[in-house]
Amino acid sequence: MLLCHISQLTHILWIQKTFLYLLLVQQKINLMKKISYKTLLIAIALLMALPAIAQNQIEKPEAFFGFKPGADRQLFTYEKLIDYFKLLDSQSPRIKMFRIGTSPMGKPMYVAMISSAKNIAELSKLKEINKQLALNPNLSEAQKSEMIKDGKVFIYATLSMHSSEVGPTQASPLIAYKLITSDDPQIRNWMDNVVYMMVPNHNPDGMDMVVENYLKYKGTPYEGASLPGVWHKYVGHDNNRDFITLSQSDSKAIAAVSDTSWYPQVMFEKHQMGMSDVRYFVPPPTDAIAQVIDANLWNWMKIFGSNMITEMTADSLRGVVQQYVFDDYWPGSTETSLWKNVISMLTECASAKVATPVYIEPTELTADGKGLSDYKKSIDMPAPWPGGWWRLSDIVQYEISSTMAIIKTAYLHKDEILKFRNDICIKEINKGKTLAPNYYILPAAQHDQSELVDLIRIMQEQGVDVYHLTKDITLNNFDYHTGDIVIPLAQPYRPFIKEVMEAQEYPVRHFTHGGKVIRPYDITSWSLPLQKGLESHEIDQYTDVVNKNIDKLPLNFNFMTAPKKDSWGMAFNVNDNESFKDAFTLLSEKNNVYRTEEDFTVNGKLVPKGSFIASNSSDLKKLTEDMTVEPIVLSEKPTVKLKELKLPRIALMVTWFHDMDAGWTRFVFDTYHIPYTEIHPEDIATLDLSNYDFLIFPDMAKSVLLDGKYSENGYYQPNFPPQYTQGIGKKGLEKVMEFVNNGGKILSWGQSTNLFEGDQKIKAENGKEAEFVLPYRNIGPELRKQGLYCPGTLIAVNWKQGHPLTLGMEKRTGIFYRGNPVFTTSIPGFEMDRRVIGWFPEENLIMSGYAENIKMVGNMPIMVWLKRGKGQMVIYGFSPIFRDSTPVTFKLVFNALFI
Repeated sequence: MLLCHISQLTHILWIQKTFLYLLLVQQKINLMKKISYKTLLIAIALLMALPAIAQNQIEKPEAFFGFKPGADRQLFTYEKLIDYFKLLDSQSPRIKMFRIGTSPMGKPMYVAMISSAKNIAELSKLKEINKQLALNPNLSEAQKSEMIKDGKVFIYATLSMHSSEVGPTQASPLIAYKLITSDDPQIRNWMDNVVYMMVPNHNPDGMDMVVENYLKYKGTPYEGASLPGVWHKYVGHDNNRDFITLSQSDSKAIAAVSDTSWYPQVMFEKHQMGMSDVRYFVPPPTDAIAQVIDANLWNWMKIFGSNMITEMTADSLRGVVQQYVFDDYWPGSTETSLWKNVISMLTECASAKVATPVYIEPTELTADGKGLSDYKKSIDMPAPWPGGWWRLSDIVQYEISSTMAIIKTAYLHKDEILKFRNDICIKEINKGKTLAPNYYILPAAQHDQSELVDLIRIMQEQGVDVYHLTKDITLNNFDYHTGDIVIPLAQPYRPFIKEVMEAQEYPVRHFTHGGKVIRPYDITSWSLPLQKGLESHEIDQYTDVVNKNIDKLPLNFNFMTAPKKDSWGMAFNVNDNESFKDAFTLLSEKNNVYRTEEDFTVNGKLVPKGSFIASNSSDLKKLTEDMTVEPIVLSEKPTVKLKELKLPRIALMVTWFHDMDAGWTRFVFDTYHIPYTEIHPEDIATLDLSNYDFLIFPDMAKSVLLDGKYSENGYYQPNFPPQYTQGIGKKGLEKVMEFVNNGGKILSWGQSTNLFEGDQKIKAENGKEAEFVLPYRNIGPELRKQGLYCPGTLIAVNWKQGHPLTLGMEKRTGIFYRGNPVFTTSIPGFEMDRRVIGWFPEENLIMSGYAENIKMVGNMPIMVWLKRGKGQMVIYGFSPIFRDSTPVTFKLVFNALFI
């Protein structure tokens, strides 16, 4: 690649030097007769032909792929895509590829920088300008002016993170080729002032899964079928819900480019939506919007969106809409960069059947969401699409047009955008000094210290500076101690800090005065301290009492010290989630692990009931290298009552219906080294359940588990081949209940708990059928009809203290809750029992977020232990592992695996 670039540059320089030399000779020596005009014209022709020469050296997408991207029923794989971009890198000085990370399944991830050859050659300099404008509030006016003059607008585009949304990625080779090879003076002008940073595909693993699935069924009755399972190693569509905690490696890679590496000024994520809706959504979003975001960021969205809809309409593209469906209130998507002062936006294009054309009748077109109640010409959609055939090539054309409009807008406003990036840096830092809160202080002594370490690391990975106190101080009559954690808000990323550290209060807005509330697109709570169960204090004064007594924490901070030698073993505090990880890791490596059945102390330190004990071993010594909190060193084996643990044998139910909650469960289990076997509903018929101790049913609809169909409003036939639409059936459910009756254990949460409600049957020991009803009922649907609404809110719950299921839990915490299920319990029948483990308080239910009529659930059970025959069940009315973002309730699952 380097040799190719050198060759091209040498060619350019040789022609330029020859031409200048001839002119010099002509002017100064007056040898016009000896230097003919023919010679000069040849030199000029060589210069003018140079773009065409360069273009002819660059392979066209259709030649490389064997078809024009966007062609009906044609798709390329991720590997082929990256091969083409690498080829462009080797053939043109106008593009440079950088590896940015690795996908969860091990595929390399890249960003392609596309600009003028000069800009590409000066990327290091431009990168530093970006950083200084983004983070440095102390630039002199002269320095800032110089950087604005020399800098370029960097536009960061992430494509097709949702892998069934193939259009943006399939369009990427055409966009890259056009930007690199075009000799249109307008485009060349744009690229002299803009660097287009394209991630050709945000989700490499999912892309290959979807392409392979499409090609597998191409030409069959199931062409265009959805991919069975999730198009990701774990989380599928929820990869766009991961940008606060950054749990997935692809999320980490994408976020680092924006937050801690290249610091672009503009960001777009490119998506698709349904088939029969509007054709294309452009900014700005609809309400609700994040209140902490500076007004000028919203105004910049309007500028970009207005130019996009204008340019796309001029390109005869119809059905483009603004201010529709999609709000910008919650900071968990790729657009979380908005909370770091990047002009961050979303586009959504209507879908085909993957790459197969679909015909849309005009009568089937709908507008169903905030901002556009009718599919009619309106201010937000001035040119409706009339219906007809919709193809992948249409999606590609919309993507090309929208991308050109984005680049053109950045070019037109280059100096303003660069100036704004530093202005808002200064503005947010000043807000951190003058507006409350000014700091968050988290005591180092926390109930779960391991989650404090995790919060620190998340904030650092997000580009936030975190500090600790170097001496004891007193603020507001409260004593803080050396080592307590301090997060100042006088930082460029203040909006992000405030957003994720405070309890959320939804900005209620109405469609009309006194009318219906504009409801959120997604969840309404994401407070890191609350969802981790941490104590956090807002400090509402900017003071040197803090500023002069803090030091910045290093990356990979932890609370470990050098381990003591000559000990018998270690104790791991049950209050720390990390202790469960340590216990499962040691058990997986066949070490003896015990659990305390009573409190005891070691050198004045309390070891609470339920903590883990392990003797010294090479595995334990290795484990300490990865610990973040200090274990308690034991000089001898404790004399208190201990229970020896065994590794549970787990069957985890995973449906084929894009089962994201099951995917998150797999991720949490893998992270905590909890082994499991993945099973599917159709496996129950032939599976020997006696090989397992536990069956786990994550959050999934009863109808999917039982019948292989959705049935919320009548049965809905899913878009899968028939082998993927089988439920466990009534016989399978009887087999599952017999597993419990014979001593097996079930954990079930969310909607899957409905599977076990109502009449149940098993074969009794005498061979006859026995019928029973477990002593609980879900009244959530009834309460919803009465006005209960909870879109994803942190709700307070009281926990039964001292119970094996709540070891390590505080008396009251939040749960992430969606308003259904809501349980009631009853006096049990024969061979059954129940205990309410968690229940809602009657007052002060909302800890963070929004709900309507939430008092309806006051004093209702939300987690129940059940007994049937020799077995046990635990039912949770919420997902205790929700998106790996609610560690405060993880122990409720981990404890259950040891009952």
